[in-house]
Formats: sequence, C-alpha cells, structure tokens
Amino acid sequence: MVNNQSNSSNPRLDYEYRRKKNAEGMRIQVATFTLMIFFTVVSFVAVGANFSKWFVIPFILLLAVVQVGFQLYYFMHMSEKGHEAPSMFFWSAITVAFVTVLAFMTIIWW
Repeated sequence: MVNNQSNSSNPRLDYEYRRKKNAEGMRIQVATFTLMIFFTVVSFVAVGANFSKWFVIPFILLLAVVQVGFQLYYFMHMSEKGHEAPSMFFWSAITVAFVTVLAFMTIIWW
C-alpha cells in the first residue's frame, strides 16, 4: 500500500483521495481477516482429522506464526510508511528471542 498524499487545494479531490485510500485499506483488512479465519479452521480440521502429533504441532505453530505476522503488519499498521523504527525493534526482538531459545534448547538437549 503506497502512502502518497494528495497535494491538491481542491477539497473534492482530497475527499476522493481519502475515500479511495480508506477503501483500499479496508479491502486489505477484510482479506487478511478472512485468511486468519481460514487458518484457524484449517488448524481445527488438522486436529480433528487425527493426524500424527508430529505433524499437527509444527503445523499449528507455523499457522500461528503466520497469523502473528498478519496481525502485526496489517492490523497494527506496521506495513505503513512511518513505522520503520517499530518494525526494526520488533525484528530485533524476534532475533534475540530466537537465538536465546535456540541456545537454551542446545544447552539442555545436547
């Protein structure tokens, strides 16, 4: 989603621009929400189909990570212009958390 701003002095053009941008944003929100509901249903189907726990647990965790990404980038507007610093802190925290968990798993399991 590109965040170009209208520089027109015509209020009618500004209104049309805002209306177009809001419609685009709402379309993306609804599509993301629909995908998240679909992922939730797929998770329930995977559990209800009595698949092996060695498949179901990683599969549900993968879908959960995807849903967290959707929520951060679309529902919390981190994909929009001006949110580069929070995004950088978020990815830094994810990296530190991953390395910490990996280190503790390595120390405990091997």
